[in-house]
Amino acid sequence: MAGIYFSTMALMVVIAFFLARSRAAGVASTTGANLGAMHSLPSYHGLLAASAALVPMILLYAIGSPLLQRWLEAGALSFFPADVATDALKRSATLRDIFNLSAGQHSGNVSSELQKAVDFYNGSGQFYGWVLCGVGVLVGLVCAGLVLGRISLEFRARNQFERLVLLVLLLCAVVAVLTTIGIVFSVAFETWRFFFDPALKGRPSVTDFLFGTEWNPQAAMRADQGEIRTAFGFIPLLTGTLLITFIAICVAGPLGLYSAIYLSEYATPQFRAWAKPILEILAGVPTVVLGFFAALTVAPLIRGWGESLGLNVASESALAAGLVMGMMIIPFVSSLSDDVINAVPQSLRDGAYALGSTKSETIKQVILPAALPGIVSAFMLAISRAIGETMIVVMAAGLAAKLTANPLDAVTTITVQIKTILVGDQEFDSAKTLAAFALGFVLFFVTLVLNVIALHVVQKYREQYD
Repeated sequence: MAGIYFSTMALMVVIAFFLARSRAAGVASTTGANLGAMHSLPSYHGLLAASAALVPMILLYAIGSPLLQRWLEAGALSFFPADVATDALKRSATLRDIFNLSAGQHSGNVSSELQKAVDFYNGSGQFYGWVLCGVGVLVGLVCAGLVLGRISLEFRARNQFERLVLLVLLLCAVVAVLTTIGIVFSVAFETWRFFFDPALKGRPSVTDFLFGTEWNPQAAMRADQGEIRTAFGFIPLLTGTLLITFIAICVAGPLGLYSAIYLSEYATPQFRAWAKPILEILAGVPTVVLGFFAALTVAPLIRGWGESLGLNVASESALAAGLVMGMMIIPFVSSLSDDVINAVPQSLRDGAYALGSTKSETIKQVILPAALPGIVSAFMLAISRAIGETMIVVMAAGLAAKLTANPLDAVTTITVQIKTILVGDQEFDSAKTLAAFALGFVLFFVTLVLNVIALHVVQKYREQYD
């Protein structure tokens, strides 16, 4: 039904556009005036009519479809005992059976209650789906007809269409802001539960979490498993995250910055035309592919070199993950730094050359200082990307939460532990599961501090070269 609805909506939008545009052109010709005498061009009349058909139909479907689905689910569950609708597990299991049987994918015996529920779900869903489609078409026709009826030489179609576009842009900005606020508040609420909910067993204190040196969120599930010490110390995860990120930025920083300097100041246009896209391909390589490369190629190579030098190198090490992660974030540094360096005014270069500076002196003493805020922003973006990486660390650095600064040891990061905790079916009333939200909240705070530092650097040096 959704396909029919949106196909009909697309057809109505196209028809409304061409009909309104031709009608506006006809009004100009019948009154003896040229198009310049109209307040708005015929294309604006067409866009306004198309928007008048599109926006109400989208809003009606966005509001009506979820309400109809909830009503159908409630009606289908009414054929079962009352506890099915009130118990969350029974409700989800019953709805899954209804959906599977409705789609013809159910296996096993079908009870009479389930069959009645599916018959109601299919029959009522199809009937009211057509009703929703008909109402949407009617509303679209009415709104488009109102625009068509107002077409004249003085009709300010352009102004009204631009107001509509401005409203859509404002709504998009509001949705983005509210989404960010919702994410922060949801993570903060679950973090508060992790630290302060009295009904939560095994929860640590804030100081134990932030300054603890042991991380082991597992707990004994059966008596025969013995005693398992549960610990929620954040320090090993932070150390591993910073260690791998430091190795990555040590790789990506010089390579990315020097490649940006070469491409923007030394390379010929022909070389730059094919070298820059090839360099940026690294940003499009899936991280799971880089993880396989790190686990199957880089890690054994590092271990072999270490053993030849008499070093004890773990099969999964921070060095292997950091090197490959550095390869991944090279485009973030090089591409952004290249754009920033190219944005430095040519007059600064010409002035330096006029004073007798060589090309290298101009780059070191004029161009790089002028581009410093943008370069710092590129480095901070690369660092944030490295901190949030998961797959490469899982496959190349392991899951061991070890408090060490040795790059040859196996370590883990904050994001890897979040992934590990939330894999599979979880109950969100245990300290282990809620620890993932606490890790996410602290990680959000760490990246926020890094961004504030970068913003301070940008603001400090920007005015000097405006």
